[in-house]
Amino acid sequence: MKKIEAVIKPFKLDEVKEALQDAGVQGMTVLEAKGYGRQKGHSELYRGAEYVIDFLPKIKIEVVVPDDMVASVIEAIQTAARTGKIGDGKIFVSDVLDVIRIRTGETGAQAV
Repeated sequence: MKKIEAVIKPFKLDEVKEALQDAGVQGMTVLEAKGYGRQKGHSELYRGAEYVIDFLPKIKIEVVVPDDMVASVIEAIQTAARTGKIGDGKIFVSDVLDVIRIRTGETGAQAV
């Protein structure tokens, strides 16, 4: 199993969610996040004063999928989240050693 974490622009959440559902993903965790990469934030004017906004709002999506679904899930996220502009985000893939469903005690792929 793999854990796929995607950091995307907030307005792309619905498109990514639909793409993941179409790819067969049954569940996901969504977190509000703030961060920056090459964007380095931006400046805003408020009441005549300039403020530097270092951390931009982002959405972090986490899904755990079987190994055979990884490529299709990554493709779905890339296609749905891409705007072609700086700040589109990142996708991280890591191994998951085990999963335990708290309610039933199921482990492994059955718990996902």
